[in-house]
Amino acid sequence: MANSGSLSPADVERLLTDRSAEVRAETVEKIAGGLGDGGFNPTERLEAEEIFRLLVNDAEVLVRQTLAETLKAIPDLPNDIAKTLASDVADVATPMISFSEALSDDDLFEIISSQSDMHQTAVASRVVVSEAVSEKLAETGNEDVVATLMSNEGAEISEDTFEKVLDQFGDSEKVNAPMVHRSKLPITVTERLVSMVSDKLRDHLVSHHEMSPGMATDIILESREKTMIGFIKDGASHADLISLIDQLYDNGRLTPTIILRALCVGDVDFFETAMAKYSDIAVANVHILVNDAGGEGLKQLCKKSHIPGGLHEIMKVGLEVANELDFDGAPGDRERYRNQVIERVLTHFEDQFDGDNVDYLIAKLGGSREAEAA
Repeated sequence: MANSGSLSPADVERLLTDRSAEVRAETVEKIAGGLGDGGFNPTERLEAEEIFRLLVNDAEVLVRQTLAETLKAIPDLPNDIAKTLASDVADVATPMISFSEALSDDDLFEIISSQSDMHQTAVASRVVVSEAVSEKLAETGNEDVVATLMSNEGAEISEDTFEKVLDQFGDSEKVNAPMVHRSKLPITVTERLVSMVSDKLRDHLVSHHEMSPGMATDIILESREKTMIGFIKDGASHADLISLIDQLYDNGRLTPTIILRALCVGDVDFFETAMAKYSDIAVANVHILVNDAGGEGLKQLCKKSHIPGGLHEIMKVGLEVANELDFDGAPGDRERYRNQVIERVLTHFEDQFDGDNVDYLIAKLGGSREAEAA
């Protein structure tokens, strides 16, 4: 044989006759290593694969475990060998399930359906997990498995699967924490997460501090609205925006203040789409109304939407600033833009607001009088 990785008669003899699991494991490692580094010619490779088909049923776990560890990184490993090892006890199966590219999605479906939660967790930790496999994992209802899936940035997870996970594990910090930290989430899922985390925080404030439920709710609503507005411009498509607004509306969270906040950070798209939802008027018609030079269109729109007159006046000033600055929503300019809106609003209303009302307005827009003065 040409090199040290070649399959020798002595190797085969040791596998067939040596009763020591340790010696057989060492021989397995040598032969499997030869398969992995291309040290075998085609005939030797076929011989090695036949040997592995025998060894997947070896009585010693150590031998099968060594086989799995050594073969897990071979992408063109015969599927039957990979599948048999992946269906073994967890100590043998885990490395093969976690790393082997020889396993198909159908193989993984079968493992999820028939094997233990340790096997399922190994599937959830694979470098790449398809949407279909993620859905199957979510359907297990196993909190640890789902938490592992949420922690895996290589897992492709559909919006429907995220929603199902939130339906089942909305109160689970073990699942929610890694979900929150994923690099990308559908905006409707983000909104639900913000709401769930906020509700939990509200309960904590009420139970651990001297705070009434009403006061805690006000704090949470303000925090939730600020957080959601921060997400809206981060790559959301118009379809995402519509889905978010529908979800906010259906759950009673599309408030006049969140609509105003959006306008005050330059998100006219959110403002117009939300007002369309509020008033049950087509977005195109809302756009015409809010751009009516005389301001009568916005006034009538707010009246139809039951938006208080004071907020209508602030919205009017916000739209004027948006038209003047032609703000494109760039994250770096958002704070500057918001400050300009607040400055214009205060200037516009300085004779109509007393100190308490000004403080209230600044709080609603997300700043402080001291910060604006600075």
